[in-house]
Amino acid sequence: MTSTLVTPPVPADRAADARAAAVPRRRTRVLALPEARWAAVALVLFLVALPLRLTGAPAWTWGPLFALTYAAGGWEPGWAGLRALTAKTLDVDLLMVVAALGAAAIGQVTDGALLIVIFATSGALEALATARTADSVCGLLDLAPATATRLADDGTEAAVAVAELRVGDTVLVRPGERIGADGRVVDGTGDVDQATITGEPLPVAKQPGDEVFAGTLNGTGALRVRVGRDASDSVIARIVRMVEEASETKAPTQLFIEKVEQRYSLGMVAATLAVFLLPLAFGAALTGSLLRAMTFMIVASPCAVVLATMPPLLSAIANAGRHGVLVKSAVVMERLGEVDAVALDKTGTLTEGTPRVTDVRPLPGSGLDEGALLTLAAAAEHLSEHPLARAVVDAAREKGLVLPAAEGFGSAPGVGVRATVGGRAVVVGAPARLLAGAGDAGSARASVVAAELEDGGRTAVLVMADGEPLGVLGIADRLRPDGIAAVASLTALTGTAPLLLTGDNPRAAALLAAEVGIEDVRAGLLPEHKVRAVRELEASGRKVMAVGDGVNDAPALAAAHTGVAMGRAGSDLALETADAVVVRDELATVPAVISLSRRARGLVVQNLVIAGVFIAALVVWDLAGTLPLPLGVAGHEGSTVVVGLNGLRLLREAAWKRAAR
Repeated sequence: MTSTLVTPPVPADRAADARAAAVPRRRTRVLALPEARWAAVALVLFLVALPLRLTGAPAWTWGPLFALTYAAGGWEPGWAGLRALTAKTLDVDLLMVVAALGAAAIGQVTDGALLIVIFATSGALEALATARTADSVCGLLDLAPATATRLADDGTEAAVAVAELRVGDTVLVRPGERIGADGRVVDGTGDVDQATITGEPLPVAKQPGDEVFAGTLNGTGALRVRVGRDASDSVIARIVRMVEEASETKAPTQLFIEKVEQRYSLGMVAATLAVFLLPLAFGAALTGSLLRAMTFMIVASPCAVVLATMPPLLSAIANAGRHGVLVKSAVVMERLGEVDAVALDKTGTLTEGTPRVTDVRPLPGSGLDEGALLTLAAAAEHLSEHPLARAVVDAAREKGLVLPAAEGFGSAPGVGVRATVGGRAVVVGAPARLLAGAGDAGSARASVVAAELEDGGRTAVLVMADGEPLGVLGIADRLRPDGIAAVASLTALTGTAPLLLTGDNPRAAALLAAEVGIEDVRAGLLPEHKVRAVRELEASGRKVMAVGDGVNDAPALAAAHTGVAMGRAGSDLALETADAVVVRDELATVPAVISLSRRARGLVVQNLVIAGVFIAALVVWDLAGTLPLPLGVAGHEGSTVVVGLNGLRLLREAAWKRAAR
């Protein structure tokens, strides 16, 4: 049953706003997290105390402030470290707190407070990232409506909770409503936007027998859908489970130095106790032994090694951020350099994600040129909300065409629109539907042109007036301008061409892949299929980077070694699940940030060697002779300055340009 709807004037950006709001936004406020509140308190106290100390104010003015800084920023990592001790583990966090207290005990109050503030801030950022990911998963659950209209056998309607729907129930989905359950259409036709599930850039025409998914948006036309799955087993529910499971089972990652954290920590504690107790056993003075042990703890402290690791990674993060790539942590920046395989989404990643008119083909004998054909089509489509209609109207506006007034506008789901323009009855829609049964020469020519466009990966739109075909428009989602170069760079960096994973149709996927130089194409995929493809690569020993933008890409982003989201049109779930976000939607920055990460990893190795040499020399001096405490502190801080300056080289613009090449 086909219904014809008369559509009132609609703001041009209404449907775009609806797509942007497809996943309800839930955002945990930063200060709602206790870790963030304590870190903020510690930072404020430190910033108040520091100038007082530097300007020579009395100790009673800045001393209590520094003490409160230690308490506010150090109690959580200290308590966590003590809990870890009960589990017979020793972590660097506890040693950092002990080192900070030790620094304060020998007069280095400012250095210790700074260390506490850095650790508190790091913990707050980690807590915020975790909370935001949870927000996005919860928001995804809101895609499916809370209620649905269930139809009884006698045709009566009843609003029921989606959770009450059972397999075999029939639900009514009106125009503009979201579908409440996975199932199949049993009556009606309509255009369903299912980009959140499959990533397809255009609404899909649905008719009896076609499958639909919970959470997708029905456009024009009423649908009657027979429920095929329980709410707990819908595609949306499975996406939620896949994201949660992938996030939980993804191997925990650590910075290079943290991989030897336990051994280093235990060794340092044992050595410090030995340095303190052995001289006492041989009759040394308590004060001298304590001073030597405190000096040893300072010079052997892992602070220098940790700081040797962080500056290159943080500098790389800052440089990438200036060029539109948000890398969420130092761990992620390190992991980016390990990537040796890339899986790319199609719509919104390799392509712009917005349909545009690519071809205007007037038919011979129509008496129209390209401008006149586009004007007629745009005038008829002007009041439609359909993405194809918006593409036609936008193309006419870009060319500066003046659109005549249209009267009697109406739309038929899955067929097209009709309107009276300049006294002519204009119809714009699907060639297969409009030309069905027609056998005249004009219809034959229109069918040939439409077939040519569809073979080229375009969506064909027929324009008719007074029952006669006038021309055909080709509409497609365009390749990003930097798409070919980005694929070539990724191929050069990893040694293999990227893999294309898409929910779009195989023909469109194959044509795009051939254009950019990708051979391995997997099309028509649901989210679980993308996850399976990523895990197959991971199982073969590859470190996979997944790049995508939609809700349907989020499980693959979570399952991959590294997930990168395209930020401009990316869904909340993809943005929060991803390890890095391309804020400006410049695909060419993806290979650049991989290259930058590899340079950062090289500098990390350099810095660890430098820091190790300094620590070894100072420790030997302290054990074999008498290392003055001020000199030990100076050597320790000097090594930090050297490795810090070495790491800061990646802040330079030249570092990004070199990586981009």
